[in-house]
Amino acid sequence: MSRGVRGAVAILALPALAFLAPRPAVADEALLNLLRAGGQVIVMRHAATDRSLGDPPGFRLGDCSTQRNLSEEGRAQARRMGAAFASGGVPIGRVLSSQWCRCLETARLAFGTAEPWPALNSSFRDRTLEADRTREVRALASERPAKGNLVLVTHQVNIGALSGVYPVEGELVVLTPLGQGNFRVAGTMRP
Repeated sequence: MSRGVRGAVAILALPALAFLAPRPAVADEALLNLLRAGGQVIVMRHAATDRSLGDPPGFRLGDCSTQRNLSEEGRAQARRMGAAFASGGVPIGRVLSSQWCRCLETARLAFGTAEPWPALNSSFRDRTLEADRTREVRALASERPAKGNLVLVTHQVNIGALSGVYPVEGELVVLTPLGQGNFRVAGTMRP
């Protein structure tokens, strides 16, 4: 290949590389400013687990020993998220969580509290529950929280059904409530 052709290929490849670049810090700063102002809904997937395991046969909701739980990395991840919100001046109001142990622990480590809410429970094993649970969560997520930001800690399948975003463990999706069952996805933040 001649030097001129290689140069033309390199110039044509530059725009394609822009799609591979990480999101700009400016976008993250804008999302952080939105959260600092309050009134948003933060939908967070539980922190890191040993993903080679699923919830084993005999899974019982009230017994953490029968569930896939947070790894040490996940516990550290949840603490870092909470510390980042606190140091970043992000006001946290109500914190609701799936009743699964990995979600409750994520919420408690990150925010110091968790109110179990069955509507956030995983619908992975029983998809017949998905529409009703999503409708219930959508109704809450579409209304501006009374104070701070509302945090919902749940599972990937639920977040996907609600927002169309399928986050990695520990990732969060920020929703701006628009009322009457509507919201817009303001952005995402990785742990």
